[in-house]
Amino acid sequence: MKYWLIKSEPGTWSWQDQVDAGEKGTHWDGVRNYQASNNMKEMKIGDLCFFYHSVSEKQIVGIVEVIKEYYPDPSDAKGRFGMVDVKAVKALPKPVTLADIKADPRLENFALVRQSRLSVVPVDEATWHLISRMGGL
Repeated sequence: MKYWLIKSEPGTWSWQDQVDAGEKGTHWDGVRNYQASNNMKEMKIGDLCFFYHSVSEKQIVGIVEVIKEYYPDPSDAKGRFGMVDVKAVKALPKPVTLADIKADPRLENFALVRQSRLSVVPVDEATWHLISRMGGL
């Protein structure tokens, strides 16, 4: 299993929207960056992702699971990009802010810090467990 972080603007698609999608989950579409898209191509069913509210909140608020692997995104007229499907697993008891992450020297190489513009980034196992503990899991 691999770990990831996916970002969404809460005004566009929030953690509550993800929870409301229920067991059937929803597609994670609209990614138009090649590196983020390549990360999505690596996702497998059962992989876990931190769900990050970007822009105004800048915090990890929950965990989702990949339930369908990469497939074409019909909203991409040129057919270059795809999407995956995810479902909510659990909310973090305590959201982990970007400030919290930047304040911890063990996370200085985390892709969220180093490549802050990417909407889909890998998370190594040690980072996953550290952030999970920071979030109260």
